[in-house]
Amino acid sequence: RFQACVYFASVFQAMSCGIHYLASVFMAVTPNFVCGIPGNVSSALFYNSSESSIEDIWTLWTSAENYLVVQLENGDIWELNQCSRSKREVSLDLAYEYKGNKSTFSCSDGFLYDDTKWKSTVVTQWDLVCEREWLAKLIQPTFMLGVLIGAVIFGDIADRLGRQRVIWFTSAGQFVFGIAVAFTFDYYSFVIVRFLLAMVSSGYLVVAFVYVTEFVGIKARTWASMHVHAFFAMGIMVVALVGFLVRTWWVYQIFLSLATLPFVLCCWMLPETPFWLLSEERYEDAQKVINVMARWNKVSTPCRVSELCSVQQDDLASGGTGDNDTSSAKKHNILDLFCNWQIARRTITVWLIWFTGSLGYYVFSLSSVSLGGNEYLNLFLIGAVELPCYIIACIAMDKLGRRNTLIPFLILSALICVLIMFIPQDFNILIILANMAGKFSIGVAFGLIYLYTAELYPTIVRSLAVGSGSMMCRVGSVVAPFCVYLRSVWIFMPLLLVGIMALLSGILTIMLPETLGKPLTNT
Repeated sequence: RFQACVYFASVFQAMSCGIHYLASVFMAVTPNFVCGIPGNVSSALFYNSSESSIEDIWTLWTSAENYLVVQLENGDIWELNQCSRSKREVSLDLAYEYKGNKSTFSCSDGFLYDDTKWKSTVVTQWDLVCEREWLAKLIQPTFMLGVLIGAVIFGDIADRLGRQRVIWFTSAGQFVFGIAVAFTFDYYSFVIVRFLLAMVSSGYLVVAFVYVTEFVGIKARTWASMHVHAFFAMGIMVVALVGFLVRTWWVYQIFLSLATLPFVLCCWMLPETPFWLLSEERYEDAQKVINVMARWNKVSTPCRVSELCSVQQDDLASGGTGDNDTSSAKKHNILDLFCNWQIARRTITVWLIWFTGSLGYYVFSLSSVSLGGNEYLNLFLIGAVELPCYIIACIAMDKLGRRNTLIPFLILSALICVLIMFIPQDFNILIILANMAGKFSIGVAFGLIYLYTAELYPTIVRSLAVGSGSMMCRVGSVVAPFCVYLRSVWIFMPLLLVGIMALLSGILTIMLPETLGKPLTNT
């Protein structure tokens, strides 16, 4: 009962991490737009369609190459492109085609945006189009950079100061920075506050994994760890739902941030983990937490920390090494993940799996956006497809083992990448199904690696190991958008890169040990 309450309180907040990670999908969307004009429009022409206002034209708009012809009330005729406008020298009649002289001007009067879908986005608010378009493209990579830095910083702090304090700070930070984003006054303040929001969101997610892993017993650890991802996926589904209902970016951001509030109000009740208290030799505090757990769970046989510690000390004494005592007392840093060749090889392999999982996850997700149809439904389904993926991963992890599940799914995702290259381009449904299968298989590997990493390392560096792995994962997510841009070189280049990385990761995973059913190591 105690573990269930702690678990569901912790993973509820993981939903808000999913929300903030994907919020920019609709917040930073670029609608159709053309150059603004110096005056009031009396009539607008688009090919053969003549309307009295530009708003009526947007339903006919098909491509960025299109242009509008408008006549102002003073009789001037202008051609409006996306990043320039031309004034016709001879304005006798309103016709779409014109062979005469034109004077071309820049868009000094701003831009006219299609607001049929979105009343306001950050792109329309700060005119992040044309020569400022690169600023819009930087919104997600800078967020992921914050996620990368937050994963390392908070993973390390959690090992030094405890899991509980970091969970308090990061969950409060998510709410404060989430609301603050909605009230930013320019593009640069928006990016800076989103960067801070990314750091605390990432910090929470990393520490929450370690936190629930240390509280939950061996028999339920697989399901507990994997379904943190399920709540993250539910956050993606919430983004789709709120995006569908609210079409003004700052109101949309406030609604998304309010999802964090219930947890912020009750997170101060969460206890520190006995594992961390024991590793810091705070035996009395650990005993208090264990007594509360026993009382909640109605356990009649008392559990004495002193007895557990004496058993561990006997084991250390029989091993004849005094090094373990000094190693647990000293503070640890990232170099401890490379303390000998065996651990270094393990760390390099784990980092590669994290990078590949993230790269594949986002490359497949970005490809899914071009499914066509309703983008809100598409995003909802992208989140929903992860739920069965984690259930199958859990069953396989408990029946086959962590390593034996990871290897085939990594190799399967590599094979699917190759398969997609051989599907003819006009077989749309088949391509979509293959992309979803690729996302499914890489999702299994991506979900599994959190728990596997936590089980591969001892308590004293566990948060650091998960944090540094998550850092590599964020490097993958920062690289992913740029990887997708390589489609302009060769349409299958992103898939080829993901396939090669997945195959290499799958082969190296063979050298990792199996952790199924084994207790967490302390030293």
